[in-house]
Amino acid sequence: MAPLDAKKVLARAVIFLGPPGAGKGTQAKLVAEKLRVPHLSTGDMLRENVGKGTELGRVAKPVMERGDLVPDDLILRMVEDRIARPDAANGFVFDGFPRTLAQAEALNRILERQDFGPPVVIFFRVADDILMRRLAGRRVCRVCSEIYNVYDRPPKVEGRCDLDGGELIQRDDDRAEVVRERLAAYNRQTKPLVEYYRSQGMLDEIDAAAGMAAVTDSVFGVLGQPKGRA
Repeated sequence: MAPLDAKKVLARAVIFLGPPGAGKGTQAKLVAEKLRVPHLSTGDMLRENVGKGTELGRVAKPVMERGDLVPDDLILRMVEDRIARPDAANGFVFDGFPRTLAQAEALNRILERQDFGPPVVIFFRVADDILMRRLAGRRVCRVCSEIYNVYDRPPKVEGRCDLDGGELIQRDDDRAEVVRERLAAYNRQTKPLVEYYRSQGMLDEIDAAAGMAAVTDSVFGVLGQPKGRA
């Protein structure tokens, strides 16, 4: 796909909401690449600040080393610093942020301070049984990290990668009991954001149970570019 002119399409924040396994991360990367805008994750911001030894990084480092959650005020300061950079002037795509109602409300204030318009918020709607099938069925090659699904994309030989014959493993966070807890945590903490953005008139919903290409088309349709084409 040819790159789009982000000035004509975006100049705002794009926020993807939805449960784990809905495909948000994949679509975030596609949109950012297509629009030539930053793809932002708070994890990357934290690692960058720690690596560069910034003031925020020095505060966050011991928290991360203890395995504790980094407080919202630090995360939000990093977000505000990051979107103030020149490369974010035409918009940006968040990956995994905001996660809580408090973060969403604070982000709206940050966007207003920096003269961005209201965010584009896309909710990836997909049923829990489909998510369980996607996540609990996922297997990863120990050698090359190729991804399979025992239900929807099985290998030619059970338990072995088609590309190099490497052993296929199930990651700990893809085990059924862990997936159920991840979904429960999403419903407790992040799902309220859907109602918040809906009440603000900012929410667009797409069917994330469709195939990847169809989901991409839906995302770019929300952004005013049907099927992701210029």
